[in-house]
Amino acid sequence: MREISNPNNIEEQNNIRATHPFVINESQRGFKVPAGENPESIQNVYNFDRRFMGEGQTIVIIGAYHYPTALEDFNVFSRQFGLPLETSTNPLAATNKVLQIVYAKGVQPEIDSRWASESCMDIQWAHAMAPCAKIVLVESESSTFINMFQAVDVGNTVPNVCVVSMSWGGFEWSGEMEFDAHLKQPGVIYVAAAGDHGGLTLYPSASQYVVSVGGTKLNRNKFGEFVRETGWKKGGGGPSMVVPIPSYQAEFPSVAAKCGDYSGTPDVSFGADSTPGLAVYDSTPCGGLSGWFKVGGTSVGAPCWAGIIACITSAGPRFISTEEFMTHLYLAAGCTSYSSPCSCFRDILHGKSGTFSCTKGWDFVTGLGSPNIRNLIVLGVEKDKNLPGV
Repeated sequence: MREISNPNNIEEQNNIRATHPFVINESQRGFKVPAGENPESIQNVYNFDRRFMGEGQTIVIIGAYHYPTALEDFNVFSRQFGLPLETSTNPLAATNKVLQIVYAKGVQPEIDSRWASESCMDIQWAHAMAPCAKIVLVESESSTFINMFQAVDVGNTVPNVCVVSMSWGGFEWSGEMEFDAHLKQPGVIYVAAAGDHGGLTLYPSASQYVVSVGGTKLNRNKFGEFVRETGWKKGGGGPSMVVPIPSYQAEFPSVAAKCGDYSGTPDVSFGADSTPGLAVYDSTPCGGLSGWFKVGGTSVGAPCWAGIIACITSAGPRFISTEEFMTHLYLAAGCTSYSSPCSCFRDILHGKSGTFSCTKGWDFVTGLGSPNIRNLIVLGVEKDKNLPGV
């Protein structure tokens, strides 16, 4: 993940630019056949529940600039892996059932191939994790924070939106919490990538109104069998420089002891290492190449977690806010032992990022851990249950 500059003068906020956190595996780019992890292999790692696949939910992806081949690429990916296709030939049609594009300011933005690759990964993998949800890509006019959060405002008004995914961010600065006002739409959960600079924190990932997604590495043996998950060495995380510790962390002594007075990131994690990487299809040339790519970064985790949240909300009552959802996640982590078959998370015990190491329970590398989707859905249905906590 690449981030923005760190402005020290709050008057410069109009010029703050977000950048996207994804990594292309240079050994596998622009190929004619997919390689790396695919939707089925990732679903198996995270115990996907095919009874609840996001039916009736809408996932909003916030990207910058224009991705001209979004619809065509989305359908190539979907056809390859047996996912629902968007049958409309007009990506802007509000009546689309599977994929829709929205221009945040009502006019088509300029094309940027790197941001197109980011949006490519986001819409395809949100779809992979919630095949029956509708995906809406809101394209910001530019990558300035002012324009990105204007796009968030547009995303907040999309009919039936349950989650907004933001695979972008910037190093923290003193005035960042002014943007929190855009992250409080009732009934919407916000997700952001924790970043790809090991042990460093970003905004909006650091916001208390956001589910911060860190990174792991999926380890397979020579037969391709999943062996274990470890912390990703480039994953962002650590105590915020600005945001006070939120109640859903402060209430749990094991978390609060590590965070101190400030919010700790990430909250959760997902596979991010570009080896083995996740397959995406992008026909908008990036670096002169197009076709199938293997990608990684915490950019992958944010839309994948958005898809997981859509699956959870399709199974039961919606959460009224990100804070309610986060409280539920932290409670769910302590509902059972991590070693129990009923655990909602896989505790990541090995790996380092920056100066931080994976430890038992919550940590600055992988947060609560990676998801057990089936068990999270069960707890989502029972969200009013009195859970014991971390």
